[in-house]
Amino acid sequence: MNITHLNIDDLLDYISQNCDSLRTQLQAATRELQDLTRRLEQIIQQLHKNIDVRDISFAEDFNAYCLNFRQILDAQETTWVAIRTRVRTCKPSDWTADLILPAKGLNSRAKTLSRACDELITAYDTFGHAYKGFTATKLNVWLLTACQSDVSSLTGKILFLAREIAKYTEQKRNNYAA
Repeated sequence: MNITHLNIDDLLDYISQNCDSLRTQLQAATRELQDLTRRLEQIIQQLHKNIDVRDISFAEDFNAYCLNFRQILDAQETTWVAIRTRVRTCKPSDWTADLILPAKGLNSRAKTLSRACDELITAYDTFGHAYKGFTATKLNVWLLTACQSDVSSLTGKILFLAREIAKYTEQKRNNYAA
């Protein structure tokens, strides 16, 4: 979608939709990582007890998860670079007082996105704790680490963007109320 021709109101809607989309994708990635962590813990228990490992597809599934997550984040990065570029081209005077509610809504969505990012980081930390010392198979943990770092960075940028927009609209509030 070409966002250079969107008016400010439509731009706020577009940003909010993309926040919701990214949050949904992060929540799905978190659930999948939690499932992979449970599987890894079972494998480690089986190895510790000298039981044959039953989950023979774990490494393949984990590596596929990491590649898929990387592709999702790459697509999101492209979208968010375009959004941030478009917002930077707007003058502070473009953020009128009648946009206060949509801007606050965007700020709220950015905060829920940040919470979804925090949940992913927690799931990543839990996986890292379980993975520590696991050498039975080759896993692309470095790719998961890169994804987690990129998600954290992107979420921070989105949160900053939403706060800036809310600040610009809030500054116009006094003029609008008068």
